[in-house]
Amino acid sequence: MIPAATESTVPRSAASHDWRRSAGLVIGWVGFLALWAFTSTVILDEFTLPGPAKVAAAMWEIVIEGRFADDFAASISKTFIGFGLGASIGAPVGYAMGRSRYWKAFFHDGVVGAGSIPGITYAVLALVVFGTGYLGPVIAVGLISMPFIALSVAEGVEGVDPNLVRMATAFRRSDSQISRHVMLPSIMPFVFAGVRLAFAIAWKVEALTEVFGSSNGVGFQIRFAFQSFSITNVLAWTLLFIIFMLVIERGLAVIERRIFKWRTWEQTA
Repeated sequence: MIPAATESTVPRSAASHDWRRSAGLVIGWVGFLALWAFTSTVILDEFTLPGPAKVAAAMWEIVIEGRFADDFAASISKTFIGFGLGASIGAPVGYAMGRSRYWKAFFHDGVVGAGSIPGITYAVLALVVFGTGYLGPVIAVGLISMPFIALSVAEGVEGVDPNLVRMATAFRRSDSQISRHVMLPSIMPFVFAGVRLAFAIAWKVEALTEVFGSSNGVGFQIRFAFQSFSITNVLAWTLLFIIFMLVIERGLAVIERRIFKWRTWEQTA
């Protein structure tokens, strides 16, 4: 009887938790919009701070005119290419740091130093060296994302249980089999955490690079709106940027939960 009662309680508590989380999310957004509207109409004015309705109309206009799709596609392509470049360098470096004390001593200070450099420095440096074309934002994204991925992979490799590696070696498994079946499952949670953090930072640096110098993309549109003294369009593009980032973040979280669903089974077993 006790297990049955426990099983019936788990879905109920999970549903209650989901309901409270959804209610908190709705209350938070409603409170934010109410405070925004109050500030726009009572404390300031519509010219200094446009209200939510005016900004929402501008956002809708940007979407139906096709500018949203065109400029976000340009920004996304730069972000993904640059992020792939940073991951292709950061992942091997992090793996080497986690597997060897020599390579950790060799790379550690440089990787930590690269991760501590402000994103605006990468943006300016990439534009000065590579110009205001397509390559500048790509290089800036690659530079800012590489150290975060390297450190996450290194932490994951160092966290692998050495007993599992010794056991696999005792059973005469090859290095490729140990890497695929022992190392990779242990590293992937750290990799996903690093990817989510690095992607969020890289996306902002890419937009910042476009603000400084680009002919398309979200950052370019924000700069154009600012130069046109259109606070409404600045807020509209900024909110579209935030919403798009939240969608990507939720998508990555769903993918992570699906891939590592076995970890939940392992913990409840």
